[in-house]
Amino acid sequence: MTLTPTEIRALRAETAKARARDFAQANGLTEAALVAAHVGHGATCIDPAPTRLVPMIEALGDVMALTRNESAVHERRGTYTGFGGGGSAAIVLGDEIDLRIFPAHWATAFAVEEPGEEGAVKRSLQVFDAHGEAVHKVFLKPESDVAAFAALVAALRLPDQADTVFTTPAPAPEGPRADPARREALLADWAAMTDTHQFVRIIKQHKMNRLGAYRLAGAPHAQALARDAVTRALEASAAGGFPIMIFVGNRGCIQIHSGPVQRIVPMGPWINVLDPRFNLHLRADHIAEVWLVEKPTRRGPAVSIEAFDAAGELILQMFPKRASEESAEGVDQWNAMARGLASGAPAPQTPPQTEVVPA
Repeated sequence: MTLTPTEIRALRAETAKARARDFAQANGLTEAALVAAHVGHGATCIDPAPTRLVPMIEALGDVMALTRNESAVHERRGTYTGFGGGGSAAIVLGDEIDLRIFPAHWATAFAVEEPGEEGAVKRSLQVFDAHGEAVHKVFLKPESDVAAFAALVAALRLPDQADTVFTTPAPAPEGPRADPARREALLADWAAMTDTHQFVRIIKQHKMNRLGAYRLAGAPHAQALARDAVTRALEASAAGGFPIMIFVGNRGCIQIHSGPVQRIVPMGPWINVLDPRFNLHLRADHIAEVWLVEKPTRRGPAVSIEAFDAAGELILQMFPKRASEESAEGVDQWNAMARGLASGAPAPQTPPQTEVVPA
């Protein structure tokens, strides 16, 4: 049974406190369909083209950027600066907001105004792909410029304000893909790398994907870690005080945190980073495989910890913050810690946290 927009709004009003994603899944909807049902009732269809939308977000000032996949939610406060590119890829390269954008997957977008706490208005920009899945969201904070939000909506408002959205089913996860006959060629190209960005091109040339290549390459290039390695790495980074990079993405956007992490708070199946300007919410029970990966670069080995779910989908990647931006000491600390996880050496632990904080 397909719900009409009126029925969707009525159901939503009955469960207003439920998270939008949870409500949509519980009622057999895409999240885009849920938001579209509120067009004319707090939601406005706007142009999703990053070349038009993203530069105007800068005028909003300090906001919260959110990018997620099924297993991880990445939230970062900051101002959108340093937008560049277009076509097949674009970037936001600011001091705090750091994004890699894939415009082909920015299919629909909405400006949303809805009731917030204590009578306040909660304002956001929400972008969805062709399958109705959220690729990126921007939430205004008390410090944000509300007049700039109104100007953005006026400038990007679409003529067609439909309260329904057409979506197609999302493709099934690919799973690990590799060709054992190409292992030696893969290893040769891996050893010749001078930049981590070359890796995607290499695995495509060999008709593999990331997880398939890791499984095929094996040590010392890629080593399987225990499933709790991400949590241990976060705890070690907090305890050691060295800055790291955390990448969380989906088909339309990758969001990156660069800096320290401090408060690591478990809550049920979630492991959370709860810092003033950065939050990470990770479903630890979704992690099926974790890999320690080393790739050669001109500046020395790039050592990452990467987590995958049971379907072989990438959940997140963690790196040290680049030596060109910080002293090499933090990189050395990260590398030693990450390699210690592979050898079974215990990682430093932060004191246990007892707060219960919703993710």
